[in-house]
Amino acid sequence: MDSPRAPSAVLFICTQNAIRSPMAAALMHAAHGSRVYVASAGIRAGDPDPFVGMIMDEVGLDLTRHRPHSVDDLADSAFDLIITLSPEADALARDMAKTMAIDVEHWPTPDPSVAQGSREQILESYREVRNSLQKRIKQRFG
Repeated sequence: MDSPRAPSAVLFICTQNAIRSPMAAALMHAAHGSRVYVASAGIRAGDPDPFVGMIMDEVGLDLTRHRPHSVDDLADSAFDLIITLSPEADALARDMAKTMAIDVEHWPTPDPSVAQGSREQILESYREVRNSLQKRIKQRFG
């Protein structure tokens, strides 16, 4: 089976660019940033999530300076692959792909901000998302 071609520019999109897409972009950049341009955005810009910085710090990645922004903020940027992490983001990206030469992949990824329980249980939900994204990036891009 042929592997998908290697993109030169990847955009990760989730709903608010506060958790899933910045995690994915940071992980992708750490693994492949020297050969692939990586960015993240949301359908709309949400508020920064403090748990993201904590769990990304555990793997040596600093997201303390990340500020959520929307897809509209990247209107002048060109990407050849969009990876969506929420159903809403997937619908938007597929609509965008109708008028542009962009490949779209949907990686269903749960929103850890809806997790309930103790602080540690909530952090574990964030870790599960981080680890899942890390595994998926390795499977897809090597």
